[in-house]
Formats: sequence, C-alpha cells, structure tokens
Amino acid sequence: MDPIEIINRYYSNTSDVYHILVTHSRSVADKALAIARMHPELNLDTRFVEEAAMLHDIGIYLCNAPEIDCHGEAEYICHGYLGADILRREGLPKHALVCERHTGTGISPQMIIERNLPIPHRDMRPVSMEEQLICFADKFYSKTKLEKEKSVEKVRKGLARFGDETLLQFDTWCKLFLGE
Repeated sequence: MDPIEIINRYYSNTSDVYHILVTHSRSVADKALAIARMHPELNLDTRFVEEAAMLHDIGIYLCNAPEIDCHGEAEYICHGYLGADILRREGLPKHALVCERHTGTGISPQMIIERNLPIPHRDMRPVSMEEQLICFADKFYSKTKLEKEKSVEKVRKGLARFGDETLLQFDTWCKLFLGE
C-alpha cells in the first residue's frame, strides 16, 4: 500500500495543503521510524508505522484551518475522526485508529464531555505501541513551521494547557521512547 497514492485521491498534489500534509507526515514518519530503530525490543511493525504516520492527518482538508490551506466546514479538532472515516472507507481500519487516536496525547471520553468537544463520544487514546509511537512523534512537528523539530520542553509547554493527564502521558512516552 502506498500512502501517497491514497493522499492523492483526496488532495491535489499542486496545492499548498498537499505540500504541508506530506512534509509534516514525512517528518513524523521519519521520527517514529528512528525511534523504532532505537527500540528493537518493542518489535514494532515499522512498515505499518511508516504508512500510518503518512496518513495520520489525511482528514485535515475537511476542517477550517486557513493558515494551512484547509477550507472545510469542521473544527480542526475533528480532523482525526474524519480522517479515520476516510481510511475505514479505504479498507484500512487499523490505520484509521491512528488517525482517530493521535490528537494531543489522545482524548478520553471524559475530556470530550468536560470540554464539550465536537467529536464522537468514544475513547480516542492510542492503544497499540505503534499508535502511541506515532502520536508521540507527531507532537514534535507543527504544520505551520514545517521540518522544524520542537524540543521536548517546547512540546511539554504546548501540551501543558491541556492538563496534567496529557503531560503525564507525554512524560511517560519520553521515558519509554527517549529514555528521558
């Protein structure tokens, strides 16, 4: 399966959003693969990691985020579950879970209700080690400063506004994946 082939079904390869999506996703995939190589003991499916990392943000075009050339109707927080819907229709249910579960450090049903988020009321926290790795790697790259990797401290600072549970999860991943 070629992730770019799937992306090309939904994006014009001459658009700004295509460039943003593919550049961001490649950075996330490369970081996730580098971490996976450092941890052979985790026995990660690196082919899946690369494919899913390339597809994790496929739903962004359905959201309203003009700063990254997205002019859809939905709020940006919806891009994960909307991307998951796309990948399920493509026959990729396992990849769809990465889309749905990569936002922040994952979103619990309690967070959805407490924050009145416009997303389905279900657990959207990463479960498999591959899902967790991609979610973690994604935190180091934005779509507005392409190819510039954030420091662990900068990521922590950005996640702090989402509460202790989010920071605790990120710190757990730092220990697991980076030994920090």
